[in-house]
Amino acid sequence: MSDRALQTTTDSDDIPPGRYSGWDAISKDADETPQTLLSHLNELRQRLIRSVLVLVVGVLLAAFFTGPLLRYLIEPYGKELQVLGPTESVVMYFRVALLFGAIMASPFITYQLFMFVAPGLHRGEKRVIYLSLPATTGLFLFGVVFAWFIMVPAAFGFLRDFESDVFRSEWTAELYIRFLTSLLFWIGVAFEMPVVIFVLARMGVVGPRTLIRNWRLAVVLTTIAAAFITPTVDPFNMLLVMGPLLGLYVVSIGLAALAYPRRLKSSQ
Repeated sequence: MSDRALQTTTDSDDIPPGRYSGWDAISKDADETPQTLLSHLNELRQRLIRSVLVLVVGVLLAAFFTGPLLRYLIEPYGKELQVLGPTESVVMYFRVALLFGAIMASPFITYQLFMFVAPGLHRGEKRVIYLSLPATTGLFLFGVVFAWFIMVPAAFGFLRDFESDVFRSEWTAELYIRFLTSLLFWIGVAFEMPVVIFVLARMGVVGPRTLIRNWRLAVVLTTIAAAFITPTVDPFNMLLVMGPLLGLYVVSIGLAALAYPRRLKSSQ
């Protein structure tokens, strides 16, 4: 799919698809013009290349501010971090640059994903997704802020002071930065769940009653997600992650109830 209505390739399957503008993406109905698999792959390749280039630019821009960001990120620990190898500090430097570069590039990457699927969607579906893009980015940033100001102080306070008369906290940069960046990123992603559910409900894919009936499955999946986000085995940090995730699921049910088409509610 491309930035213009898709064209059927007859003479050559490797002809690149035409331009498909953002206005066409929300103003026109679904484009049912046949398209070859090679054309789909070519379009996907173009979108991925653009996304990667923007991500690289974001990482390079973030690299100029990574030093102050690192000093800010270690404030919850309260002192300098240990490095156990000659390249560990460099790797951690660019890990933080990658995180903040990805945050800066996320609106463009999300837009490229939308433009890839837009030609196959109806006009109403396109507009719902298009208008939800700013909310998706905003909720991601809100999730990062929530994790930093609410979850990180509680988690690090518990871990640093746990059996302090037996253990001395001497955290390494690799473990600290990996834990922190993983927590910030995945909590940011998790906070996008209400918008995703809202869009799916508006398109009639999932309804509020379905979400309510599958609450047990949601708890299981939330537990798995919490275990993945927090690379520690203590239940305190898992519960600290599970709480917001379950709260977001409840909010998603409410949004699904508002967005789900009335004509489909009786069939649930």
